[in-house]
Amino acid sequence: MSATQQPTVRRSRVLLLLIPLVALVLTSCAKIDPRQVDVDLPVDMPEVKETSFDKPLADLGRMSQVYGKRALIQGKDITDLTGLSQYGFGEIPRDITEMTKSALNAIGGNVVYIPYNPVFINNQVVTGYSNFQGKLIPDIVLSGGITEFDRGLKTHSSNTDFGVTTRPFNVNESWVPGDTISVDWGYGDKDSVARITLDFNLLDFRTMSGVARMQTVNSINVYKALAEKELGFTIFGPSFGLKGTVKKVQGRHAAIRLLVQTSVLQIVGKYLYLPYWKLVPGMQPDAVVIERIRQDYRALSDQDKIAEIQTCLYLKGHNISVDGRMNPQTREALSSFKPDWDPSRGVQDPELYVELWSSLADNLEQTQHRRELLARHLAADSPVERVAAAPVKTKTARKADTKTDGKVATKRQPAAAPAAKTAPARKPAAAGPTEVAGHGTAPEHDRPAVAATAPSPPPRPETPPEDIAQVARRPLTLGGANFSAEAIINERRMAQ
Repeated sequence: MSATQQPTVRRSRVLLLLIPLVALVLTSCAKIDPRQVDVDLPVDMPEVKETSFDKPLADLGRMSQVYGKRALIQGKDITDLTGLSQYGFGEIPRDITEMTKSALNAIGGNVVYIPYNPVFINNQVVTGYSNFQGKLIPDIVLSGGITEFDRGLKTHSSNTDFGVTTRPFNVNESWVPGDTISVDWGYGDKDSVARITLDFNLLDFRTMSGVARMQTVNSINVYKALAEKELGFTIFGPSFGLKGTVKKVQGRHAAIRLLVQTSVLQIVGKYLYLPYWKLVPGMQPDAVVIERIRQDYRALSDQDKIAEIQTCLYLKGHNISVDGRMNPQTREALSSFKPDWDPSRGVQDPELYVELWSSLADNLEQTQHRRELLARHLAADSPVERVAAAPVKTKTARKADTKTDGKVATKRQPAAAPAAKTAPARKPAAAGPTEVAGHGTAPEHDRPAVAATAPSPPPRPETPPEDIAQVARRPLTLGGANFSAEAIINERRMAQ
């Protein structure tokens, strides 16, 4: 082959290689065309919203059954009181009433949520679908709102840069724009914190006055962070780089839900004087509840103190009779519960009782089972496991009855009022062994265990502890002069 033919052959070979390359480019034009762009979105199924406070709220309902407490709670509209939900680009919700309803209704047990919706109730009455007959009247009203939203309480940022450039390579080529090589790396981050505060207060439904010391003020911090990374190369003039940015914002609405659940758990547990802090790891005991339990225990007589200790021991699984006497079985059970207990001090130490009382929440499943056994023994008037059920004083009982009367609305039933007046008087509700020592002359057949003060309650059908219709008719003792800290543990007779 001559020298003149060689370049021609080479060009033909190059053309043969370019033909498939051009065809490949043409077929892929549809993918590189900027107008042909698309993105795939993930498809997720709906999921149940769960938080870390779902179980504590449900356990609070079980605790209300174990300790014999009940409450009918109505909630007002809970809204944002800062105004930033309207002018803060929707960072926080304007109305959190539904969150509060969900938290209250999640408790269950002997805690009943009564919604506040006068327009709906009025429309039901006007249309004839319903009336006020059988409607439950609340004990307390929950009010409050978001009182603080402080943005940018603290903002922190940092940057780190690193770069290396070589010496000139003295590249003597006209087509090379530079003669150095360099590498640059950078990192920067920025974070800020905001704080949201929620206030709750309890109002007495009858008087519409605040319930003293029944309030919660809780705050939660929410965070926002931004991070950036950069990596750049410069090779003889041209530069290449990689950059990544990530921004994360903690959900304000999810944080407020946790704040609402925490506050509901706290204020309901405080109102019912329950050791609710046992339900959340790391939560500190409530000084208001502990102080009230100590005061009520100190006010008891020695025999009543022993009876209350015996009741707690019974609920913890010790098969002892509650008779108000420091018998060998009681001493053995106390020593088992607290090995360093000093028998010479007896049961005069309030801290011993507080520790025993709060320990009932350590195993709610077992304690709830023992509570049901306690109810059966009271209903059957068992001579083996009799538990003191001394009634409160007549004056106190009248107060309880007065509070109980009218608990259920009876509008449009004028005939019901005379029937209520002619009904036989209720027997006083059993309020625990708080007055066992004061009545020692009762006949032998009327005494529970060793010393009782009133005829034993008649047998009654066994009902589950979460029967709200029955619980709602019990005499109201919470928050009044009739309240006794550990009358809540003993089974109380339902008003006839």
